[in-house]
Amino acid sequence: MKYASIIVATLLAMFGIVAISARASNQPEKGTFGVLFENDWFGDSDHDYTNGVEATYTTAPQDTPDWLVGIAHWIPFFSAKGDVRTRYAIGQNMFTPIDKTLANPLSADRPYAGFLYGTFGLVGDSGTYLDQLQFTVGVVGPMSLAGDAQNWVHGIVGDKKAKGWHYQLHNEPGLIIQYERSIKIIPPQTVVGLIFDVEPHYGAAVGNVYDFINAGLMARLGFNLPNDYGPMRIDPSMPGSNFFEPTGGFSAYVFAGVDGRAIARNLFLDGNTFEDSRSVVKRNLVYDIDLGAVMTFNAFRLSYTYVIRTREYSTQPNNSKFGAVALSFRF
Repeated sequence: MKYASIIVATLLAMFGIVAISARASNQPEKGTFGVLFENDWFGDSDHDYTNGVEATYTTAPQDTPDWLVGIAHWIPFFSAKGDVRTRYAIGQNMFTPIDKTLANPLSADRPYAGFLYGTFGLVGDSGTYLDQLQFTVGVVGPMSLAGDAQNWVHGIVGDKKAKGWHYQLHNEPGLIIQYERSIKIIPPQTVVGLIFDVEPHYGAAVGNVYDFINAGLMARLGFNLPNDYGPMRIDPSMPGSNFFEPTGGFSAYVFAGVDGRAIARNLFLDGNTFEDSRSVVKRNLVYDIDLGAVMTFNAFRLSYTYVIRTREYSTQPNNSKFGAVALSFRF
């Protein structure tokens, strides 16, 4: 419980400072604060990627320092025009084997692992392209507090505690450098009284946690579509935007998308980088199918995404299924 208190206090302190500075700017554009919860309870399971939480703040364009804007426009793969925002996030992810009743998990089952991280990113929006470059640093292993957090929550709700966290991956610093571009290849169009658009994307990540390239596509259909690129998610995933700009008092849309990843490294399956640890044989091609809905009302955006993720390692019996709920508000 004390670990959860530390995490909550850190979140409140981090975003309280950012919120105060945003209010002090007295500018017409608004920053966006968001909280995201992903869990396989929505898929009626409790294993593999089992839980993720993230809190994020994305600044208004005018709150981005000029020197960062200059860097963003200097980067060759960023659009030379458009708004530049900065993004800050802190989060925690959990991964568990299928059988959590064993004190010594099966060697063919996924290793226990957690990841506690912070992210800084640059977001460039030209109106047609969304470029996102972010740097994530964190820690894998007992220092991620994932085992403590999961068993604390399971104790509160009366669920059985996992017995094998003692065999989780060892402590290791984590680094991820990730870039993604989303393209409104079909900008918002009207059809039978509704509005739709189509957004392909591509990207890559490097570091000791993940190495992959990815590509995919999302389509949206609804009314009063906000100026955004879909709901936010925890990476690796189909990209979205942590900010949104309402185009009407109320809007709603449904969406469907796919993201495919060619993976060279996944620390949570391959095991620790610098010492021996538990591991399984990963699959090099993984696909996500996303289905969901989004509502916005003035300053608020609420989204739900249902994800089907193909098998990530050779001994995984079935695809993973989980849901993501995100709430964002502008202030």
